[in-house]
Amino acid sequence: MTDKLGYRISSMDITNDNAAGTAAKYSIDTSLFDSLVDKVNECSPCSDPATNSADPADSPTASTRTLKQRLTKFDDNAEDAKFLADLLDRRLTEDRGEVMFKIGLEADGSSMDLTDDDVAKVTATLTKVVQMPQVASFVQLLVDTGAPAAALQFEKTFAREFSLAQTESTPAAKSKRAGQAKAANAIEQEKDMPTPAVPSSVKGRTVYYLIRRKPDGVEQILEVRVAVVGNVDAGKSTMLGVLTQGRLDDGRGKARVALFRHQHEIESGRTSSVGLEILGFDKTTGAPVRHTDPNRKVSWDAVCERSSKLISFLDLAGHEKYLKTTVFGMAGGAPDYVMLMVAANAGLSGMAKEHLGLALALGIPVFVVITKIDMCPPNVLDGTIKQLTKVLRSSGCRKLPIAIRDRNSVLMAASRFVGQRVCPIFQISNVTGEGIDSLQTFLNVLPLNRCFSAPVSTPAQDSGDTAASKGKAVDKGKKVVGTAAGGAQANMQFDISEIFVVPFVGTIVSGVVASGTLKPGDPVWLGPDYNGHFLQTAVRTIQRKRVDAQAAYTGQSVSLWLKKITRSQVRKGMVLLGRSEQHSEEPFSSKTFEAEVVVLYHSTTISSKYQAMVHCGSVRQTARVLSIEQADGSSETLRTGDRARVVFQFIRHPEYLTEGTRLIFREGRTKGVGKVLRVLSKAEEFEAVSKATKGTMLFDHRSLKVFNEGVRHKAASAANAAAARATTDSSAGTKKVPKLPLKS
Repeated sequence: MTDKLGYRISSMDITNDNAAGTAAKYSIDTSLFDSLVDKVNECSPCSDPATNSADPADSPTASTRTLKQRLTKFDDNAEDAKFLADLLDRRLTEDRGEVMFKIGLEADGSSMDLTDDDVAKVTATLTKVVQMPQVASFVQLLVDTGAPAAALQFEKTFAREFSLAQTESTPAAKSKRAGQAKAANAIEQEKDMPTPAVPSSVKGRTVYYLIRRKPDGVEQILEVRVAVVGNVDAGKSTMLGVLTQGRLDDGRGKARVALFRHQHEIESGRTSSVGLEILGFDKTTGAPVRHTDPNRKVSWDAVCERSSKLISFLDLAGHEKYLKTTVFGMAGGAPDYVMLMVAANAGLSGMAKEHLGLALALGIPVFVVITKIDMCPPNVLDGTIKQLTKVLRSSGCRKLPIAIRDRNSVLMAASRFVGQRVCPIFQISNVTGEGIDSLQTFLNVLPLNRCFSAPVSTPAQDSGDTAASKGKAVDKGKKVVGTAAGGAQANMQFDISEIFVVPFVGTIVSGVVASGTLKPGDPVWLGPDYNGHFLQTAVRTIQRKRVDAQAAYTGQSVSLWLKKITRSQVRKGMVLLGRSEQHSEEPFSSKTFEAEVVVLYHSTTISSKYQAMVHCGSVRQTARVLSIEQADGSSETLRTGDRARVVFQFIRHPEYLTEGTRLIFREGRTKGVGKVLRVLSKAEEFEAVSKATKGTMLFDHRSLKVFNEGVRHKAASAANAAAARATTDSSAGTKKVPKLPLKS
């Protein structure tokens, strides 16, 4: 079925460059995927009739009318309108402003037996209901399982098409593309024939809709942060350039140039810093927000104005010498998901394995994107897929690799991605555009994966606030998700990951709101400095994605303009904490903390005084081991695979840490992971250091050498002095006292 509300994908009418291997590409354990679908259908939120259909007992207006009757025989019935509006509003509130709505089952689990006419009526009914002030959303038809096979393919009806690379416009390229299209069509016809006629009523027909709340401001836009990692030359920056700009690559990296931040990155083609890019989905159609001219890029404020959901990409470095920057981006950037890029002709090699280990250590869900399939032979591609499947199924990963074949698999993988051990695998080409549509759809339906506390307001609530200001009666029983209470400011924590100095403005800090709510004018603590103290300052203005915001909520990445703060007073790793009259005490920071760690790999042993680089959120500093306490108390040394409680001490200056934060410590590559258990007080720190140093309070060899030489010098001096005194005392009785000369 084709409908104007159907999901629209960018038109890239490109044929498969590898038509002969098409059938073999999408062969990653299809039986496992089908069995997984059968298993999770019973417990999935989007397949539970009680959560997607309306249970009359739980509904605000109990009635004998079924959900199918309400949807197909709507006719602007006031009771049905209120019932459906309350149902959608409740589901949107529970699912934080976005819900995948499944139509096909009644409350008792029986099938609705939808026909083509019924699906059209359901779509029209939902379109009317979501426009009601109580819901204030938009609806997209994602999948109709009873539609013809042609309708299940991705629709390519964007208002603007992807521009082809210049190399694709030559006569030779056109002739080659025509031959590939002919071969691909022959394969598809052979595979799909004979095509059975689709009956008007399909038993068990299911229709999936995406319903998303329309934001009233930039503060309410849904945001999903995705860290893009992979080995060098895997096509990370090129992939982001194609997604965000809507322009295919020319095979020489043209799409990635606009993403680089430094001149040396443009010259070398390698990312060395943490790049930021956004992809917005329109709040009325769900299509990606891009410029009508493929050679131009939409500004961030225009993207935020037109979008209801943002995908924030963290473009991280792939070269080994920039591993420190990559680890900082994954730990301090607080990504919701990790997109692991693997070149089809290179496989899972180099730093890609290291990045996969980092994602698993931090507990971040991972999906894999295989790039450069247009230039990779089929046998090499099959070897890469087998290698990925083997690694993902290993005991260290324990993932279920799933090939993305069609839109059904996209929706199934997205709905199981967070709660299950599913790892979707995409195959794309930035030159031909193959597979880009599937990846776009996946990003659009990808759910939030963190505590998102932005209030989801509706026009009805806004009108209620206006009425309250005029003295009219307002219903105060309505629950608003994420509205901060009066004391929420004391729990506010903002982790600083980037610092900017804007001429004629001042110091700007960027980061993520870890907890609480932040508003312009709020007084805050800034610290700790190199002595462990905090400064008092205030927030002048807040910007989110370069747009002025009136508030910042938990999980949002924003930029803040601080009052009377210079660049020398701020560093990466500092935090902003809430300050009020009731909580005016200066926060506590420490150089010593206790953590439970697991050693992933080490060639020898780890013992006391071992030093490593510790990454804990936005904190990045070298720390030493003071003490090791294993569960069995066997020894104070750690080897590969050991688990123990370890007391760390930062080398340079104190840091502000919170209990439960994940950490990574490495010496070169990753050595171990852990979790902060507690922060030690000053007395506990002195005791731990004294015990580790046996009272010397010194660690490095040079200081110990000087200290020992000083001790020996003092001991020798004391011995000489004692010997001199003993000699003097023994000869005091026989020593003649010289007579002083008399005065003349």
